[in-house]
Amino acid sequence: MEEELLKIKEKCQDCQKCPLGKTRTNIVFSDGIPNHKLMLIGEAPGFNEDQTGKPFVGRAGQLLDKIFASVGLSREKDVYICNTLKCRPPDNRDPLPAEKEACRPFLDAQLEILKPRLIILCGRVALTSFLTHEKSISKIRGQWFDGPFGSKMMPIFHPSYLLRNQSKAVGSPKWLMWQDIREIKRAYDELE
Repeated sequence: MEEELLKIKEKCQDCQKCPLGKTRTNIVFSDGIPNHKLMLIGEAPGFNEDQTGKPFVGRAGQLLDKIFASVGLSREKDVYICNTLKCRPPDNRDPLPAEKEACRPFLDAQLEILKPRLIILCGRVALTSFLTHEKSISKIRGQWFDGPFGSKMMPIFHPSYLLRNQSKAVGSPKWLMWQDIREIKRAYDELE
């Protein structure tokens, strides 16, 4: 499994299918532990991720790690983390459709190799890459949907959104995330 992922990563490092290949510092392929249980798919690398070559290492990533830790999960032992894009868009703008299309074979290869049973779609860009709902992420987050290879997928708020919404009151984004991560942990434990 890890050898297969390494081969895909090497292909990704040479990719010039879109203009982002010329502006990146590093590709941001993945982090965490390759496994068949739990994969988190984010949006696109930001500045810190472009510098380090790892997803979710800035403030949003630190919050994501705390969210996982709150239910006893960690990227080192439980979660494989990747993004829809492997290169940083300028000024952290949303990925363009052509960029998502150019990167999709790498994401599809990661999915095919791991065949995760649970997939977390972290943020609107990840959501729209897999589900074509008219509803916003705030309307369908926390719900399970059928995914590739018989998986179950759940959209959640992106941690950067939570950083901008500090309230922990009932019904707030942080409160809703707490409900979602507990449901993810419950489903994860049922896989044991």
